[in-house]
Amino acid sequence: MSAAADFNLDDRDGGTLRFTGDMTLARLGTLPHRLDSLASRPAKVDIGEVGRMDTVGAWLVHRIVRDNDAEIVGANAEEAHLLEQVAAADKPLKIRPDRTLPLFRVLNQIGAATRMSGRTTLGLIGFFGGVLVTYWDLARHPKRLRWNAIVRQFEVVGVEALAIIGLMSFLIGIVIAQQGAIQLRQFGAEVFTINLVGRLTFRELGVLMTAIMVAGRSGSAFAAQIGSMRLAEEVDAMRTIGVSPMEALVIPRITAAVVMMPLLGFYAAMVAMVGGGLFCWTSLDIPPVTFVARIREVVPITDVWQALIKAPVFGLIIAISGCFQGMQVEGNAEAVGLRTTAAVVQSIFLVIVLDAFFAVFFASVGWI
Repeated sequence: MSAAADFNLDDRDGGTLRFTGDMTLARLGTLPHRLDSLASRPAKVDIGEVGRMDTVGAWLVHRIVRDNDAEIVGANAEEAHLLEQVAAADKPLKIRPDRTLPLFRVLNQIGAATRMSGRTTLGLIGFFGGVLVTYWDLARHPKRLRWNAIVRQFEVVGVEALAIIGLMSFLIGIVIAQQGAIQLRQFGAEVFTINLVGRLTFRELGVLMTAIMVAGRSGSAFAAQIGSMRLAEEVDAMRTIGVSPMEALVIPRITAAVVMMPLLGFYAAMVAMVGGGLFCWTSLDIPPVTFVARIREVVPITDVWQALIKAPVFGLIIAISGCFQGMQVEGNAEAVGLRTTAAVVQSIFLVIVLDAFFAVFFASVGWI
């Protein structure tokens, strides 16, 4: 049967404090209070007769040694290692962080954001390379394509988004026509509201607003779904049984986003024109026949081609960002939310940057 912890103080040779029994939390009793009432300062602490010792007991011994600058004797290898670990952890903790100048704090944040952006960019490029390799493997072995998963993602990304994208585009078409008519009325040129609606919806806003909506709706879903699977170790389980997560999870989502974005962009532009045409009919007394005829005159086919060229690129960026951030989830459920937010912000930022590049490129080739 284990003995309760106890001690005795030998005043010879500068004083030796000898511990006996088990130095464990359950066997300490009133030992800590009795140690606090010691009047003399021992030069040595002997734990040779200690049976068992846990972290609490090691802390009591370490405190005596630290406060009295004493020497430990009689410790075996395990007790010596435990005392070393307790001594290493005995460090003062900062209640408040060190004060830094606001300029240095801002510079540190900028530096951290720059490093994070660099790592994310390299990660995206590497992930895109992995996607290309997987597509090449699937092109060589088409039987490995998961058509059921791809069709399901067509429904999620495309069909189920028709209602919200249609409502958004319809209202945007009305707002463009209303705001444009107010400004053009000052010059007696309300008829040019048709030009404004037609060119804006086909060339820019149709595909751009669709991309932003898909990023917020589908890109976030990609990151959350794959991230949750990462936390549940389902992705690792797929690798264990020989199923490629790239083929099973990433490729269907990227394929669906690339294929459905041109269709959704064209659909959004058409619905926006319906909204603009309805406003012109009810507020500017421009009949639908005149509106359609004017649209055919002022909207060149190059505007349609611009939208159809940009849309699959935007879909690729959104899907890659969502899947990449989902694959980076690790730790706990909070990481899923952080990575989902990062996927949406990252994809929208890249879409807007690429849209600016496309605008410059199309202007340089004469598609204006």
